[in-house]
Amino acid sequence: MIEIGVKGRAETIVTKENTAAAMGSGTLDVFATPAMIALMEKTAAESVQPLLEEGQTTVGTAVDIRHTAATPLGMQVTCNSLLVSAEGRMLVFEVIAEDEAGEIGRGRHERFIITADRFMEKTNNRGK
Repeated sequence: MIEIGVKGRAETIVTKENTAAAMGSGTLDVFATPAMIALMEKTAAESVQPLLEEGQTTVGTAVDIRHTAATPLGMQVTCNSLLVSAEGRMLVFEVIAEDEAGEIGRGRHERFIITADRFMEKTNNRGK
């Protein structure tokens, strides 16, 4: 069982590839909301992966995120995650993203612990 309090941290730089214009979530060359959410998911997932049993991983199931400030090209974005709830296979994280000028987004992210092989078998058999 994973205990609450696990922390994670990840960083990225705003490039043309992760802007709203490039990702289709807007028209401006600023850090895209989908890119911020992906960074938040990555931070949470990587924080608990070493604590899982062999063959296990986590999948994201819910996000409740606010993106509150724009980040320009070239600026670094850092995400911190904190595991605040671990009930059975469900993990809930608080996530905060900041750029060099301050906070740009925060919220909660939910992940479930799964067995990778079984999950992929079930997924690949969908609709058959």
